[in-house]
Amino acid sequence: MFEPNWYAVVGAAVLAMVLGFLWYGPLFGKQWMAMMGFTCEHVEEAKKKGVGKSYALMALGSLLMAYVLSWTVLSVGMIRPLLGVTHVGLLAGFWSWLGFVAPITLGSVLWEGKPWKLWALNSGYYLVALCMMGVLLAHY
Repeated sequence: MFEPNWYAVVGAAVLAMVLGFLWYGPLFGKQWMAMMGFTCEHVEEAKKKGVGKSYALMALGSLLMAYVLSWTVLSVGMIRPLLGVTHVGLLAGFWSWLGFVAPITLGSVLWEGKPWKLWALNSGYYLVALCMMGVLLAHY
């Protein structure tokens, strides 16, 4: 039975959280807020309510995503044993994004009226996160 490297799984989850902090903060935070229709007042109000529970749930989601991705990395490595370790991780991350994240998140554009740029920003985060996590998991 497959037993993941739990240090790598936790590391990949932390990596996704750090990327999210940077992605939705200094890198694209202002653009994301504008496309979501958030103001500085919205952010301050959310901070007053407390975001600890939201961060805890996001961390749990990232941990689950890393664990499942570790299975995908193993599967890709078994199917394509001649690929380098980094390529295995990138392929696992990319195909997971393309097959699951990209189609599911299209609903925000198609049914919720969100702009394509917001979809690109949000799904771009998951593309980068899954590829980075895949590479980390493939190496350990």
